[in-house]
Amino acid sequence: MVICGKKQANCVSEEELSGDCWIGLSLDRESGLILTGRVGKHTDEFAKELIANTEGKTAATVWFTDGWQAYERQLSDAVEQWVGKSGTQRLERTNGILRQQNGRFHRRQNKFSKVWEQTEMAVRLAISYFNWIWQNSWTHDTAAQRAGLALEPWSWWNITTYPTLL
Repeated sequence: MVICGKKQANCVSEEELSGDCWIGLSLDRESGLILTGRVGKHTDEFAKELIANTEGKTAATVWFTDGWQAYERQLSDAVEQWVGKSGTQRLERTNGILRQQNGRFHRRQNKFSKVWEQTEMAVRLAISYFNWIWQNSWTHDTAAQRAGLALEPWSWWNITTYPTLL
């Protein structure tokens, strides 16, 4: 099961000198692992990108969404969609944790993101931190551990030195 939702941030893109950008996340409901994050305009194309990036990481056929109509227009007929706050509560909590721990999402801070590329990078770092390093205070494990992707919590050293393909 996947949970999808989004939060608004104020950013500047190269194409436009001002405008709103949205941070969209999809989350595995059982483990709490953030499957993907996108930054973009609040359009059907944004929802389509979020769904496409999520579908490559899960075979889930049940999606919980926050009621944005673009999900309904973009999800395939094979997917069962549940709309409402009760299904997206875990994602809203995750959004809250990410916002609290990342100054780029605080509106009245000097480090508040105003450029999309900075927001995208901050989202990537926050997702890495939340999935691999941050430990749940009740279970004392990470989302990656609950998903079976790691045996122990990682550190920033592990993330920065992990071999990846370019």
